[in-house]
Amino acid sequence: MRDEESKVLASIEKRLYIGGEWIEAKGNATFDVEDPATGATIAKVADATPSDALSALDAAHSAFGEWSQTAPRYRAEIIRRAYELIMQKQEELALLMTLEMGKPLPEARGEVAYAADFFRWFSEEAVRIDGRYYVAPDGNSRVLTLKQPVGVAYMITPWNFPLAMGTRKIGPALAAGCTVILKPAEQTPLCSLALMSIMVEAGLPSGVLNVIPTSDPAAVTDVLLEDPRLRKLSFTGSTDVGRMLAGRSANKLLRVSMELGGNAPFIVFDDANIDLAVDQAMIAKMRNMGEACTSANRFLVAASVADEFAQKLASRMGALKLGRGTEAD
Repeated sequence: MRDEESKVLASIEKRLYIGGEWIEAKGNATFDVEDPATGATIAKVADATPSDALSALDAAHSAFGEWSQTAPRYRAEIIRRAYELIMQKQEELALLMTLEMGKPLPEARGEVAYAADFFRWFSEEAVRIDGRYYVAPDGNSRVLTLKQPVGVAYMITPWNFPLAMGTRKIGPALAAGCTVILKPAEQTPLCSLALMSIMVEAGLPSGVLNVIPTSDPAAVTDVLLEDPRLRKLSFTGSTDVGRMLAGRSANKLLRVSMELGGNAPFIVFDDANIDLAVDQAMIAKMRNMGEACTSANRFLVAASVADEFAQKLASRMGALKLGRGTEAD
């Protein structure tokens, strides 16, 4: 491992963040984070237990009352500072992402900018949260609609976009005045922990965001879904797991937002420029190492050009090189 990589990994806090403090998991349990290109362990991260999850819920619930009453401008300024800090740390975050997720470094840089933009957007939206006021249809009354934060939100992020999926969920929640428990994918917790450090640096109050990496997401999620203080679930992942979580949430009428499995056909008509189609197919299929819900999962090709397209696509696929995302070639 290069010195630059070791330095970035050493700079990341690897404990849980609950109630404004970096703490060890109950029993000092940890789990390994591996470089997917080599299988080598690159970090040991605190392994949250159900008890830790309830501590995070305690903290988020306690912080909700005050945070939900803060001025929208105050929340906007914190989120905006976080955006600026992410961009200042783009190179470090990109390298960290490549080390734990494996995507090529140029794509990791792109994700960092993509992730930061969610914070920029929602910092501006925080001050635009409004309701409605209008005359009732019968003309005898007035109708007032207010938008209010729902409460504590539990957010489960995937491994394929370890930073951007976090900011996309956290940004609107904080802007609205909700408090958050973030559970990153066990394969890629380091980006979420780095993001937590950035939020602390940006001035986020204690308890508003809590990060609980775990190697046992089912146990941690179960205990949170059973607690009536949890008011919102956001999940990005497989359709099967999403279906199960939706069923569990329905029993308690828990608000849910879900982004599940993708369905992305790639269509080539008989009058297409085949070389251009192959170029675009490579992007559609192999962007983010092929690990995106929008990646093409089937090709529908006109019979008259199917052989030419298949041969050229196979040639391009065969030329791909597997290796560490830090390698330029």
